[in-house]
This record gives sequence, structure tokens and C-alpha cells, in this order.
Amino acid sequence: MIASLFGKILNKYPEKLILDVHGVGYEVFFSDACYRQLPEIGQETFLHIHTHVRDDALTLFGFHDLDEKETFLLLLTVSGIGPKLALAVLSGIGPEEFAQAVIAEDITRLTRLSGVGKKKAERICLELKDKVRLITVEAQTKVSDSDVDESARRLISDVVSVLVNLGYTQADAGRAVEIVYKEMDDPAPELEKLLRLALRSLA
Repeated sequence: MIASLFGKILNKYPEKLILDVHGVGYEVFFSDACYRQLPEIGQETFLHIHTHVRDDALTLFGFHDLDEKETFLLLLTVSGIGPKLALAVLSGIGPEEFAQAVIAEDITRLTRLSGVGKKKAERICLELKDKVRLITVEAQTKVSDSDVDESARRLISDVVSVLVNLGYTQADAGRAVEIVYKEMDDPAPELEKLLRLALRSLA
């Protein structure tokens, strides 16, 4: 599965872009929040990727932040919510605010989101109330975009991908890597060193 991509933007639309990665064009869909953070056509960008596989299609969804991707994946676990609705939800609310609304069972806030009625909002709260607490914890330890450059974000994503392949969850891996990176004095550590420290943290 594709976990992340770094490349040049060939074309950009409100709901998707074409990303050139070493001569291969990837079509990636995203939320309005992600769209607002994208650079201009011709510039390079890094995206966390979820590869959504169906019998008749393989679709890529892109995210600037791991917590946005994690919220998207949580939404997909809710009965009746598919990728399009999950992106619509993320276009109307940020991951941290979404987590707070679910924990507080704020049905009024959730029903303001596109495609979310009262019954669906109640189902979201019922099925995700315990799970979204991870997002609030992750948000407290997250390395902000202003703290790291593109190469550092790629490094963090690569180490997270290795940990996920080793069997750790995306949330646990992302939180461990970001905490370790934030505590390191070296702004450009080697992948092996960051991985070793993250594994030690997870242990």
C-alpha cells in the first residue's frame, strides 16, 4: 500500500490533484482543509496517503497531517460512512475539534457538517467516542509544520510506515515518532537512529 508521496504538483483542482513522483502521475483526492494548504502548481509537496481498495477501483486520499488521516480512517469504520462523506466531514471540521465534539456528544455541531444527519451523528458518537481520545493525545505531542521542513516530514512518515509494517497502529507509531523527534537535538537524524529510538519508546 502507498503510505506517503512526495512530488511535484502537475494539476490541482478543489477536490484532487495530480502529483508527479519520478515521472509517474498519481491522482490524489483530499479535503478542503488539505486543499487550502497546498502550494501552487509546479511546486513540490508531501502528503500522507491512504490507499482505498475496492473490487472496481484503487483510490488515493491525501492528508497534510497524520491526525487528519487518522480521523479519516476512524470515520471509515463507522457504518454508513464512505470516503467521500469522510472527506466532507473533514472539510467542515478539524481533527481536534471533531474529537472534542464526539467526546462531548455534541450532536448539534456534528449535524452542521455536510451529509451528517442526527442519526448519523449519534452513530459517530457511539462508535468513536473512545477511539477519538487518541487524537486529542496526539495533538498535544504533534510536531507542527512550522517546526520541521519537508525532508523532516518525509523522514517522520517513512519511520511511521516502517513501524506500521512491523505491526504497530498508525496512531501509536505516529505519536511515538513525533515525540522522539521533538526530543532529539539533531534536526536531521538518520532514519535508522529515529527508528531505533521510536522502537525503544514503544517498548
